[in-house]
Amino acid sequence: MTAALVEEGALVPSAAVPRSGRSGRRGRGPTDGPPHWQIYLPLGLYLLFTLVPFYWMLLFAVRPDGSTSLLPWPATGAHFDKVWNDRSFGIFFQNSMLVGVATLVLTTVVALSGGYALARFRFKGRTAFLIALLCSQFVPGALMLVPLFQIFRHLQLINSLWSVVISETVFQLPLSVILLSGFIRGIPEALEEAAWVDGCTRLRAFFAVVLPMLRPGLVAVGSFAFVHSWNHFLFALMFLSEQDKQTIPVGLNTLIGADSVDLGALAAGGVIAAVPVVIVFAFIQKWLITGFSAGAVKG
Repeated sequence: MTAALVEEGALVPSAAVPRSGRSGRRGRGPTDGPPHWQIYLPLGLYLLFTLVPFYWMLLFAVRPDGSTSLLPWPATGAHFDKVWNDRSFGIFFQNSMLVGVATLVLTTVVALSGGYALARFRFKGRTAFLIALLCSQFVPGALMLVPLFQIFRHLQLINSLWSVVISETVFQLPLSVILLSGFIRGIPEALEEAAWVDGCTRLRAFFAVVLPMLRPGLVAVGSFAFVHSWNHFLFALMFLSEQDKQTIPVGLNTLIGADSVDLGALAAGGVIAAVPVVIVFAFIQKWLITGFSAGAVKG
């Protein structure tokens, strides 16, 4: 009987039936994606192109003067001691940190209120306001230097760190408001309405329901504001003339002389300037990517 079934095709030995997902010839299917080398080779080249300048900067920062070694050994900390103590980089670092933290706080608070208003309220001129925010991103900061200088001069804020903080906050707000507005639109309004039914005011519902869900967006906006204010050179150069009020980007510029450049000191100053930014991105990269993608897509 078994032989008859085999002849009729009703019973086929398992060895004769090809398993699902296998074929007689091993190979990559059309949906398997490109080979691994086509992914890792471009990424490796890009990583090499990105890291070589940083390695070169670190090499000059720790290599003794006159050395031509391509390895950071023997290492020396003389360049760091020189820029931190003799070139006042300790003061520059403190000023940059104050400007960065203050810009972060102001930008986040103002952008949070503006983004919530754009996301939850419908008012006349809302679309025109959004268009104005977008168009303001095309205005370079250099065009605003003279008006800002006149304003700060009348307010007696020249040579004050607050002039840089206010300038950085103003130029960070349009993008920050747009990002947070898009992120808030992705939060269901029914959650706030449920809190209102339970007796919460709009403000209390915002702090209890909306704000905890805005963590990725707040991290994205705050980190972007901090990094931009930390690296920005133009406003600090124009509004701060006293050495004890200058920031790290301006301090790096003072290391470049008219006839010569101290490469070791300049590289050490660059390492000092890069370390806080690297630490910030190392800790917040997950929330940063989530916040930017949510703020740009949702709504």
